[in-house]
Amino acid sequence: MEKHVTAVETVEEKTDLSTGIIYRRRIATCQNVIPEILRKVSVLKVPDIYLEEESWLNMQKRNMAMKTHCLTWTQYASLSEESVFRESLENPNWTDFTQKGRISVTGAGLLNCVLEAFAQSFLKQGVRKGIKIMETLLQEQCE
Repeated sequence: MEKHVTAVETVEEKTDLSTGIIYRRRIATCQNVIPEILRKVSVLKVPDIYLEEESWLNMQKRNMAMKTHCLTWTQYASLSEESVFRESLENPNWTDFTQKGRISVTGAGLLNCVLEAFAQSFLKQGVRKGIKIMETLLQEQCE
């Protein structure tokens, strides 16, 4: 588990019998990693941040799609991420990985820009970690 993730609960899991697609919805509890200086604003001074992750695994087509969004501070910010892992068209032993994220902060006055910059930095770190995890998994498979 990621070092800032303190808990993950699967709240829904089902398999579509006609397609074989496995759907999972999980809620992750994460430590609040917002810098202490920004937590002077009372609404940001919470111990935990909650994320919802949905995933669709299609073993027949050899792909997986994931959507993640923040459940905390929804009245002030929208933070979401979409990832797709699929078999490469160039080589079936390769994996194509695409990821995109969206950040929108409103209602925080002058802090909007600062919070958006922090969220953007946080998403970029997540992308780097995701790539590193994938590389590690692939190395383990090659050994």
